[in-house]
Amino acid sequence: MNYTGTVYRPPYEANSLLLQVTTGCSHNKCTFCSMYADMPFSVCPMEQIEADLDEAAERWPHTKRIFLEHGDPFALSAERLLAITDAIHSRLPEVETIAMYASIPNIRGKSDAELRLLRDAGIGDLDIGLESGLDEALALMNKGYTSDEALEQLLRLNAAGITYIANVILGCGGPDLCRENAEATARLLNAVQPNLLFVGTLHAEPGSRLYIGMQTGAFRECTFRQLLDEQEHFIECLELEDTYYFGSHPSNIVPMQAVLPLHKEEMLEEVRKMRKHFAPRLDDYPVRGSEGSIRNR
Repeated sequence: MNYTGTVYRPPYEANSLLLQVTTGCSHNKCTFCSMYADMPFSVCPMEQIEADLDEAAERWPHTKRIFLEHGDPFALSAERLLAITDAIHSRLPEVETIAMYASIPNIRGKSDAELRLLRDAGIGDLDIGLESGLDEALALMNKGYTSDEALEQLLRLNAAGITYIANVILGCGGPDLCRENAEATARLLNAVQPNLLFVGTLHAEPGSRLYIGMQTGAFRECTFRQLLDEQEHFIECLELEDTYYFGSHPSNIVPMQAVLPLHKEEMLEEVRKMRKHFAPRLDDYPVRGSEGSIRNR
């Protein structure tokens, strides 16, 4: 299999076949991210994709799930994606789901009819870096859309029957907007009802614009107290009917996985227990390691 650059995947795609169809990220402007800073977005040749699929068919003929790489392959046209899904199914007939990273602008660029065709071709479980439902936070993160635009596009996915994972970042509004970020993000999620919710806390990769802003004081991080308060209020505001809450990212103060609304009270109790645990250090700032892991947790 051919891979260019560092390959990233969500933790729940650990057993998926990783097939590279693009390099880099079509947006590549989020202030907290430097994953593809030195890698211009480009489209892999179909010849390379088909050669990789030929190899996969020989080595893993019973593959059930594929995750397309890199940053947001859903940026490809519907025509290109359908050509890729055709190539996949012709070589790996047992594949049931073709997942990938996606963004709100990626969705906006496709018609309702195209979305339905992509669903019928097996595309689903799009991993979307939503980050927030608060316009101020979205602007700080330079996501390139508003909460209303995100709502419109996610509802279009719902109508087309395409499943997706919503990624959100606690603390991305900074310490002055913790409560507002919790409420606005929960309100957006309640309106769209994602099947999986991936939660982390804000960390900036070295070299990113946000990292530089943190070093110069232009952006203030949240303390343990503020992050725990935001997480508690966020969970309180969630009114999800059947969503898996994946909060095991290393950046989280309270790692947890649960089903909402079934485990809501237990989740809130975990946050409150952690607040007691951190009582002497609530006004300290997290010390971050690799992937935002909290070293002084």
